[in-house]
Amino acid sequence: MSLETKTSEDEFFVTRAVEATIRIAVLGILVVWCFQIIVPFIVPVLWGVIIAVALYPTYKKAESAVGGRRGLAATLVTVVMLVVMVVPAFLLMETLISGVQHLADGLRDGTLQIPPPPEGVAGWPLVGDSVAKLWTLASTNLEKALQQIGPQLEAVATWLLSAAGKAGLAVLLFFVSIIIAGVLLAKADAGARTAQKITARLVGDRGGEFVAVAETTVRSVARGVLGVAAIQASLAGIGLLVAGIPGAGLWAVLCLLLAIIQIGPLPILIPAAIYVFATADTLPAVLFLIWVIVVGLSDNVLKPILLGRGVDVPMAVVFLGTLGGFILSGIIGLFVGPVVLTLGYKLFLAWVNEGTASGAETGEA
Repeated sequence: MSLETKTSEDEFFVTRAVEATIRIAVLGILVVWCFQIIVPFIVPVLWGVIIAVALYPTYKKAESAVGGRRGLAATLVTVVMLVVMVVPAFLLMETLISGVQHLADGLRDGTLQIPPPPEGVAGWPLVGDSVAKLWTLASTNLEKALQQIGPQLEAVATWLLSAAGKAGLAVLLFFVSIIIAGVLLAKADAGARTAQKITARLVGDRGGEFVAVAETTVRSVARGVLGVAAIQASLAGIGLLVAGIPGAGLWAVLCLLLAIIQIGPLPILIPAAIYVFATADTLPAVLFLIWVIVVGLSDNVLKPILLGRGVDVPMAVVFLGTLGGFILSGIIGLFVGPVVLTLGYKLFLAWVNEGTASGAETGEA
C-alpha cells in the first residue's frame, strides 16, 4: 500500500469520524432539548397512563354498555372519575374552610371556649400531667395558653400552609391526569399497538409479553395499594363516626392519604382511641380500641391477597417495588416502582433461561 493511498484512507476515516461525532452531538442536543420541553408534562402523562391502564377493564364494560362507542365510553368513565374526585375534595375543603372560619371568629370575638380536661387526662403515661396543665390553662385563659405554645403553633401553621398548597397542586394535577387518561382510553387500541411496537424494538419478540406484565402489575398495585387504602379509610371513618369523634370525615380522608403512602391509619386512630378513653365510658372505649387494632392491621391480610393477584412474579418483587418506588419517587413511585422491578425481574429470568437453554443445546451437540 502506497503512502498516498494510506494518507487518503486516513483522511477519509477522520472525515467520517468527524461527521459521526457531529451527528451524534446534534442528535444528543435534540434529545436533551426535547426532554427539557416535556419535563413539566411527564408526571401528569405518566399518571394518565397509569389511570388508563387501571381503568381499562371498567372502560371495556362501559364500551359494551353503550354499544361499542369508544368516545362515549371514555367520556363516561372520565366524568365518573372526576365526580369521584371532586365531591370528596369539595367536602374536605368546605370542612377545612368552615373550621378555620369558626376558629378565627371565636378568637376574634372572644367566644371560643375550651372545655376543661376530663379527670383521666392527668393519668396518661409520660405526657398526661403536661397535657392536663396546658388544657386547664386553655380552658381558663386561652390567650395565655396560646402565648406559651406560640412558636410551636407558628411552625405547625407554616407546615399546614405548605402541605395545603402541595395538596391543592396534587389534586389539580390529578384532575389533569384523569382527563389525559380519558383521552388515552378513547385511543386504547392504538396505544396498545404502539406500546407493543416499542417493546418489540427493545426486547424483540417478547415485547407483547412485557406489555402484558406491565398492565397486570399496574392493576395489581392499584388493587393492593389504593384498594386496601380505601378499605382501611372506610372502616376507620365508620369507627370514628360511631365513636362520635369530631370531624370524622376529615380524619377519614387523612387516614386514606396515610394508607396510600404506606404509613397506615394508626397515627390518626391511636390519638382518637386515647380521646375516646378520656371522654367516653370504658366499654365503648375498649370496643373502639379493638376496632382500631383490626383496621390498623387489616392491610397485613388484604395486601397479600390483592397486591400480587394476577401477576406471574413473586409477591415480594411487587411489594419491594412498591415500597422502593415510593421511597425513591413519592406516590407515583408506588406504581412505577413495581412495574420497573417486575419488568427487570422478567428480563433477568429470560436472560437466565436463554443462557441455560443455549448451554443445554451446546452440550447436546
